[in-house]
Amino acid sequence: MDSLKKQSSAVSDVGAWAMNVVSSVGLIMANKQLMSPAGYAFVFATTLTGFHFSMTALIGLVSNATGNSTRKKVPLWELLWFSVVANTSITGMNLSLMLNSVGFYQISKLSMIPVVCVMEWILHSKHYSDKVKISVLVVVVGVGVCTVTDVKVNAQGFICACVAVLSTSLQQISIGSLQKKYSIGSFELLSQTAPIQALSLLLFGPFVDYYLTGKLLASYKFSSAAFVSTSSHQSTAKPFSHEHTRIYICRNTLWC
Repeated sequence: MDSLKKQSSAVSDVGAWAMNVVSSVGLIMANKQLMSPAGYAFVFATTLTGFHFSMTALIGLVSNATGNSTRKKVPLWELLWFSVVANTSITGMNLSLMLNSVGFYQISKLSMIPVVCVMEWILHSKHYSDKVKISVLVVVVGVGVCTVTDVKVNAQGFICACVAVLSTSLQQISIGSLQKKYSIGSFELLSQTAPIQALSLLLFGPFVDYYLTGKLLASYKFSSAAFVSTSSHQSTAKPFSHEHTRIYICRNTLWC
C-alpha cells in the first residue's frame, strides 16, 4: 500500500512539474509573439499584466466559491505592499521580454538566484554553505558571459531586466515570509492579491504604457483579442502547478 502511495505521489509530482514547464514556456512564447513587432505588436506590457491578473482573480474567485480553496485572513496593508512589489516584478518581466531576446530574458531570470541569496543575507542574516556559494558563483559567471556575448542587449531592455530581477527577488522573499507568517498557500495568497493587482494595473497600466511607448491603448486594433485571451488563460495555469509542487516561491532559487 505504501509503495502504491509513493508511486502515485511521484506520478502526480512529475505531472505537476510537466505542467509547470509547459505553462511557463507556453506563456513566454505567447507573450513574446503578442508583444513582438514581428507578431501582434501589442506593446502595452503593463496592461497585458492587468489582463493576466484579471483572469487569475476570476479563477481564484471560482475556486473559493466552489470550496476548492480556502480564504485566510491577511492584513490589507500587507496585501497592498505585496501587490506593489508583484506588479513591479511582472510588469518588469514583461517589458524585459518585449525589449530583449528570449535568451537574455531567461538568462536574466537565472540571475535572481544570487540576488535572492544576497537579499536573504542582508534582510534575514541568512548564511549559506560553501557548496551553495560555489553553485551561485557558477551561475553569476554564466549570466555574466551570456550578457556580454548577447549582441541583442540594449540599454532600455537591460534596465528593465535589472528592475524585474530586483523586484522579483523581493517578491520571492515576501511570498515566503507571508506564507510562514499566516500559514497560507501560494494560490490562496495569489487569489487575494490578484484582484488588487488587476484593478491597479488596468487603471494605471494604459498611462504607464503610454509613457513608456508613446502609444495609446485605444489606438490598438484588437483583432488579436483572442491571442490576448490565450496569453491570459496560460498565465492562470502556472499557479496551480506551482501550488501542487510547492515551487511557487522556490522557482529559480536555492533558498527553499
